[in-house]
Amino acid sequence: MALLCVSIAGVTMPRNFRSENEVWRMIELSNTQANGAGEIDFVHTGPGTLAGRYLRMFWQPVYVSEELKTGCAVPIRSMSENFTLYRGASGTPYVVDFSCAHRGTQLSLGWVEQEGIRCFYHGWKYDGSGQCVEQPAEEESFTRKVKIRSFPTCEYLGLIFAYLGEAAASPFRRYSELEEEGVIDVGSYIRHCNYFNTLENGIDQVHVPFTHAKSNFTKLGLNWDIPKITAEETDYGIAMIGTRSNGIARVNHYLMPNILYIKGSPESSKEGWREAFAWRVPVDDVSHRSFNLALVHVSGEAAERYRERRRQRQEILAQLPGANEVASQVLAGKLNVHDLEERPDIVNIQDHVSQEGQGAIPNRDVERLGRSDVAVILLRQIWQRELRALAEGRALKHWSRPQRLVATSGV
Repeated sequence: MALLCVSIAGVTMPRNFRSENEVWRMIELSNTQANGAGEIDFVHTGPGTLAGRYLRMFWQPVYVSEELKTGCAVPIRSMSENFTLYRGASGTPYVVDFSCAHRGTQLSLGWVEQEGIRCFYHGWKYDGSGQCVEQPAEEESFTRKVKIRSFPTCEYLGLIFAYLGEAAASPFRRYSELEEEGVIDVGSYIRHCNYFNTLENGIDQVHVPFTHAKSNFTKLGLNWDIPKITAEETDYGIAMIGTRSNGIARVNHYLMPNILYIKGSPESSKEGWREAFAWRVPVDDVSHRSFNLALVHVSGEAAERYRERRRQRQEILAQLPGANEVASQVLAGKLNVHDLEERPDIVNIQDHVSQEGQGAIPNRDVERLGRSDVAVILLRQIWQRELRALAEGRALKHWSRPQRLVATSGV
């Protein structure tokens, strides 16, 4: 590979780019390999699966902070496993097992008391570590013998993260790109397909001129041309560069194992491009939740105006059929995707339709990948390599990132 230096927004980044011959060899190999026999499964993420074990080695978002009030408990599901999330009197969030150890009742039905949670059925109470501390109808000595699982949590920029792995939690990773002056936008949505559908879509810039041909992207200049794609493995994941015919490149970053960082498009001409991060977290094998954080570069009165526009946008969406409902009607043939009216979440609906239209779990055996799919091929190769190493007990790659990454809009 030739060592090149790419200047991105004034930052010079050394990159190792494959030659065209190397790229085509990678594509041919991908198309000739049987995706079934001998391949490692990165689709299923339940307890004990390879992909599930791997994802659980990293902190994952599980809830939007503002949706969990102090003293409240909710059931959550992540990677085909159920848990209880509650917020103690101090404001600290806790994640513990889904069920009471006594008779298996759903713990979130109970009461939050100080930093603990009491079961609705027979009153057994657990502290934030999962230790049972009260059993009203039992001897006190029995209490000390009962403990349910608990998991480390961290609240960061409006999301609640949990470490759901079996080993000791790794240090929580912060994101300096989101910590500058501005307004943080926090959100999440459910998509009814496997998480890997959306991982692959996020690194696929070529879908934009087609899937999002009728969207706000037209005025922003995002969908006018079909970019030539370059993708290379980095210390943190994958750097993806889509170069337009005018020579301007859009640079996106994929951070292992399931994070996309892009220069997000503004929702109004009054805002600039934003720093947008998205975690694609499996709910189960046929649905996932995208947790989204974006830094909007506004401050002072401009920030207040932005918050008001955001409130108005939310009011508009509240009066419309939900994005998942519209996507479901399109996929059922009751609506035509090309006839959908412009609405604030049209891009999300278009992505719902294209990715769910692949099937909840796509049949990758019948795909024919081309030159524009180099990022998708590389993503699969990295996952195959890491999961195979995990299966065989070999060392995994230690992913690290520079203090700051730079994404560009390409316009």
